[in-house]
Amino acid sequence: MRRAVISPVRERRASVVADGSRLNTLIAPVAMASPAAGSTQTARYERKREAILEAAAALFNARGLAGTTIADVAKAVGLTTTSVTYYYRKKEDLAAACLMRAIGAMDDILSEAEADGRSTPAERLTRFVRLYFSHLADTAAGRAPQLINFWDLRGMTGPQGLGPMQAFVALFRRMRQLFQAGRPVFSRNDQNARAHLVFAAVIGAKTWVRRYETDDYPRAADRFAEVLIGGLAGAGAVWSPIAVDLQRPSPQRTRPDAAEVSREAFLRAATELINENGYRGASVDRISARLNVTKGSFYHHNATKDELVGDCFERTFEILRDAHRAVHAMGGDGWTKTCALACALVRHQLSDQGPLLRYSALAAAPADRRAELWATSERLTERTAGLISDGVADRSIRPVDAVVAAEILMGLINAAAELQKWSPAATEATCAELFVRPLFVGVFAG
Repeated sequence: MRRAVISPVRERRASVVADGSRLNTLIAPVAMASPAAGSTQTARYERKREAILEAAAALFNARGLAGTTIADVAKAVGLTTTSVTYYYRKKEDLAAACLMRAIGAMDDILSEAEADGRSTPAERLTRFVRLYFSHLADTAAGRAPQLINFWDLRGMTGPQGLGPMQAFVALFRRMRQLFQAGRPVFSRNDQNARAHLVFAAVIGAKTWVRRYETDDYPRAADRFAEVLIGGLAGAGAVWSPIAVDLQRPSPQRTRPDAAEVSREAFLRAATELINENGYRGASVDRISARLNVTKGSFYHHNATKDELVGDCFERTFEILRDAHRAVHAMGGDGWTKTCALACALVRHQLSDQGPLLRYSALAAAPADRRAELWATSERLTERTAGLISDGVADRSIRPVDAVVAAEILMGLINAAAELQKWSPAATEATCAELFVRPLFVGVFAG
C-alpha cells in the first residue's frame, strides 16, 4: 500500500467548498521567503525548516500552544532563537505552518482514498481509515514526521489562525461529501453531524492508538472502520434511548442580586472558554469578563488559573461518573445502558449545565497533574468499554472491539461540545437522533 505523502507547507491548496467544486484558495504565507530555488542553500533551508516544523509539532502536542516558546523549539533542533525567527517571526506563525502541514497531510490521505471514483462511500471511508492509521504507524516507527494535533486551532484567534481554519473547514467539507451521494439521501444537517462524528473520531484516534504495537495498527484500523460503518446494534436491538437526568448545581450566581458567584459558575465559564479558545485563550481577564466580576473576585475563589483548569477536569470526570452510576442503577441490557449513557452526556453538552471540558485541554493541563488527569480519563474510557462488553456478552450489542468502540463513543461525547458549530440545527432535544444514533446504527444507515 502506498503511503500518503506529507507535503511541505503550501501557499496554495486545492480546497473543496460546500457544492463540492474545487477552488485554488490562496493561503497567506506563514514563513519568510526562501532562497532562490535550485541552490544548495535552498536544500539546506528546506531541511532546516522541516526540522523546525517537526520539533515544533512535537512540542505543541506535548505542551500545548500556551506551554511552548520559540526558544523551546530552537533548543530542540540545536539552533538559536534568532535562527528560528528567520523562518517564523512569531510562535503563532510557526503554529500556523504546523497546522497547514497537518491539514495538507490529511488532505493527501483523503485524496488517495477518493481515487477510485467507482467505490462506495463505505469503501472510501474504510480506505481513508486504513491510510490514516498507516500514516500513524509510520509516525510511531519514526518513518514519518510527527504532525501537530488540531487542539489549539480555535485558540489561534489572530490573523495567523485564519488560513489554517479556512483549510480545516475545506477538509471538513471534503469529509462531508461521503454523505452527499447514494442512498439514503441525507439532509444537510445529517451530513454535517455525521461528518463531524467521523472527523472527530479519526482525529481522536491519534491519541489512543499509541497503546497498540505498530504491527497491530492495521487491525485497529479495520475494527475502527467496522464500528463506524456497522454500528453497535445487535440483532433485534431497537433505538429507543431511556432518558437519564444528570442534574448539576446551578451555574448562575447564588442569588440574582448577589455579588458572590458560585463555584459552578467559575468552572462552567472556564470550561466554555477553554473549549472555544484553547487554554491560552481562556485568560483570567476573559473568565472574569464572562462572569462580569473583577480579577480580584477571580483570585478570591481560585488560587491560580491552573488550579481552576484542574478543577474543570474534575467536574467533567464527576459528571461522567454520575452518568455511569445512573445507567447502572436503571438496569437493562448493555445496549440499553450504552444508548442511555451516550444520549445523556451528549444532551448535557448542549444543555444549560454543559459543556464538559474537551479532552484536548489535557495537553495544557497543569504539569504536576497532567499524568493523573490522563490516567483518570483512560479509566473512564475503560469503564465505558466494560459497558459495551456487557452488551456484547448479552448479545444486545453485536460483536465489536469494545475498547475501540469505547474510544469512538467517548470521542463522540467529547466532540458534542462543538456540534452546533458544524451542525447549527442540533439542540438538546434533537442531538440524540442527529448525532448519537448514527454511531449506534452505522453512519451510513438511514
